[in-house]
Order: sequence, then structure tokens, then C-alpha cells
Amino acid sequence: MDSMTRSIARITAQDAIGSFLSHLQGERRLAVKTVESYQRDLSAFTGFLTGHFEKTLTVADLAGLALRDFRAYLAFRQRGDKSLSAASIARQLSALRTFYRYLNRRYGVSNDAIGLVKGPRVTAPLPKPLSMSGAKDIVAEGSMDERPWVQARNTAVMMLLYGAGLRVSEALSLTPDHLPLKSSMALTGKGDKTRIVPILPVVIEAVDKYVKLCPYPLEKGTALFRGVRGGPLSARQVQSDMQVLRGYLGLPETATPHALRHSFATHLLAGGGDLRTIQQLLGHEDLSTTQRYTGVDVDGLRRVHKAAHPRSR
Repeated sequence: MDSMTRSIARITAQDAIGSFLSHLQGERRLAVKTVESYQRDLSAFTGFLTGHFEKTLTVADLAGLALRDFRAYLAFRQRGDKSLSAASIARQLSALRTFYRYLNRRYGVSNDAIGLVKGPRVTAPLPKPLSMSGAKDIVAEGSMDERPWVQARNTAVMMLLYGAGLRVSEALSLTPDHLPLKSSMALTGKGDKTRIVPILPVVIEAVDKYVKLCPYPLEKGTALFRGVRGGPLSARQVQSDMQVLRGYLGLPETATPHALRHSFATHLLAGGGDLRTIQQLLGHEDLSTTQRYTGVDVDGLRRVHKAAHPRSR
């Protein structure tokens, strides 16, 4: 047994997982919930193997797993939870592969079997945008609350989602330091990636109106959007307000705050927007994520293609 083999034989799987999670949070700066998801999946994996082999696992044990071991784990998870979806199984398998890539870089161990495991076929669900009239009704109504500043606040948030394609978390992360809004804004979003977001005049007007009506002092470094008691406005409150509003307007349950971001992308695409441009506006790392919107409004895309194609005239 050489020194490297002796070394990895002393490192427990739990220690390796701890190092991996620290890497995700510290170096890759992934969201806390994402890191927690990795932790759950990897703990379930090593917990199964500990019972399977009846021993404390080491990195060397992980390197020596065979294809049948990975298949046994996936079968175990499916038996234990009949409601486990194909997407959940695929996510767990993805977590394992990411972990094994880290083991290779960190400890110099590899496992060819993990690459041979075939996960279930997963069809990504199509985004569920609102109709153009539905999105406009949501933005125009703003809130069922009669207080003018709350109505202005909700309208401003909705305008940022529908008019600029922001995520709810991105809109709520804004501070008075971003004021006054200009025609574009540098925004750091998911995955700690920064993108330039164009801001339409109507969005700027909505935010300005809220700022003028807000009864709380908006100091630098604090939350721009406030709850009724003065604290930061929560995503849960935005979702709750939207739920009440969609009931009043007779909109479906799919009319959520995030659906406004979907609507932003879908309506741009239907109007002839370029996929690459929309990818940049949304902050998608992979174009395939943006391409899902092409399945939403096929008729609209056909109209745009017919109008633009030289042989259609």
C-alpha cells in the first residue's frame, strides 16, 4: 500500500463531504439552500452505504464502489419513497457526480462506475407565464391593500419582475444605494453572477413613486422595499399578496411572482426578441434554460418568423 492509498484510507467519507460543502459555500459561493440540498443527498448516500457495508466509509471506499453499488442505492431510494420523482432521482445522481469530481481534484481519486450510471429521463417542465393582459392587470392593480404606499410598493416590485425580468430575491435585495434608478443597472443574482439589466422608464417611475410614498426612512445599506412594520419586505409576503390579487382578478394558481419573470421572457420572445439577448437579461448560465421559453408560444414565434423571412413577402 503506497502513501497516497494509506492517506485516503484514513479520510472518512463524512470528512470529505464536510470539505466538499465548505468548498461549495466558500469558494463557489452557492446559495445556502443549494448547499443544504447537497448535504441531504450525500448524507443519504453515505448513510445507505454505511449500512450496506456495515463499516465507517473512507474516501478509498468511495473510490472502490462498483456500478451495482450505485444502482443499489438508487433502487433503495425509489423503494423507500414511492413519490420520488424522476427529477429528484436525477438531481441526486447529479449531486453524486459533482461530489466525485471534487474527490478527484481534492484527493486524486476517481471512480469510473459513477459515469456509467444512467439516471431517469427528465423532461423539464415548460415555464407557465401569464397572458399579456393578465400580467398587465397584476401590475396595474398592484395590491388589494388600500394604503397608497403599499399599493405603490407592490406595483414597483411587480414592475421589476415583469418589466426587467428580475427574480423576487433580486428585487428584494435592492437597497437605497441603487437609487436613483437609471436606464440600466448592474445586478448580482443567482450564483453570484453580475449582469447588466436595462430599466424601462415606466419601471423607474413606479419605483420613484414608491420611494416618495414610503413612510419609513430609506437609509443606505438597508432594504429598499419595506413591510408594513418597517422591516425588509419578505418574499413570502410578496407571494401572499399575489395570491390574494390573482383571486380577485380571476387568474389561475400559476399566477405567481416568478410567473411575471417567465412572462417577461415569453412576451419578449413572442415579440421577436433574440434568445441570446434574453439569456443575458435573465442571467441564465446555459442557453438551454432560456430555450424552454420557445415551447411556450409557438404561434407567436411562427408569426415573427413569417414577418421576418424574406420569402414570406
